[in-house]
Amino acid sequence: MHATRTMDATPRRRDPLGPLRRRLLTAVSGDPDGAPVWVRALEQGDDAGYFVEDGAAWTVHEGPATFVAGIRALLLQALHPGPLAGVHDWSRYRDDPLGRLSGTVRWILCLTYGSTTQADAETARVARFHTRVAGTYVDGHGAGRDYTASDPGLSDWVHLAFTDAFLTCHETWGRGIPGGPDAYVAEWALAGRFMGVEHPPTSRAELHARLDDYLARGELRGDERVHDVVRFLRRPPFHGRRIGLGYRLLFASAVATIPRRYRRLLGVRRSPLPVVTTTRVGLVLIERALNSGGPRANERARVRLRRLESEDPEALGA
Repeated sequence: MHATRTMDATPRRRDPLGPLRRRLLTAVSGDPDGAPVWVRALEQGDDAGYFVEDGAAWTVHEGPATFVAGIRALLLQALHPGPLAGVHDWSRYRDDPLGRLSGTVRWILCLTYGSTTQADAETARVARFHTRVAGTYVDGHGAGRDYTASDPGLSDWVHLAFTDAFLTCHETWGRGIPGGPDAYVAEWALAGRFMGVEHPPTSRAELHARLDDYLARGELRGDERVHDVVRFLRRPPFHGRRIGLGYRLLFASAVATIPRRYRRLLGVRRSPLPVVTTTRVGLVLIERALNSGGPRANERARVRLRRLESEDPEALGA
């Protein structure tokens, strides 16, 4: 008599997006499941946080266009020699690019979706690191200057470049913004104030005027240090051919959204290929991969909000 082999009547389904999801989550959170301690903590806390549920900041920061926005923000930020000196002298981006990326993402998501306690703690963590950041740099006019990470003038440019990058990329590839682009700029001004910006812009027109004023005053420069950063951002040391090809598409799309006056300083050109349209397809794939896993940051924040509503319907203005 031959032994019969028992077969599982419900074979495990293959997840074709699993490898992509794990690589993306490792990049943005440092965890292949996308659930490090700080992400899980978004479900905790005793208040709604600083930003309204499904408001402008929630909407812009939950979309896949943030993958392009992060690259665009770093490119623009590199044009000011002060912040660039801080990155060059103190950042570990060459040795651990994913670690630096996940650290930045952590601050954005905790501030956007966390309780005020979590957001304040995360802002304090970043501030503690910044207390060590100081040095000298040569400004756009060739004069030597001292810098610290707490310098409001340098924080101002970083905030402007970040806000413009995330707004522009969402308008290019995302859905509508509740309240429009001015609502996002006004909401995210709070983040600027947390990082020492004295008078962050509160409208898209003011944001663009402030950016162009830096260029008109000659405070931006494109030198060999800038070009070195561009070369690194064009081809960072990511493992895997598919990830590398996908990243280069995102980089090309980030460049395509930057106005020519800034591209000249960066020494980059728009690709002749339809990268913006192709990226739209790629971002749909990224969003599907992320949605096929566990709860994302905004969903974990909703867990906290629904809990607070059930405990006290008045707490959130219900």
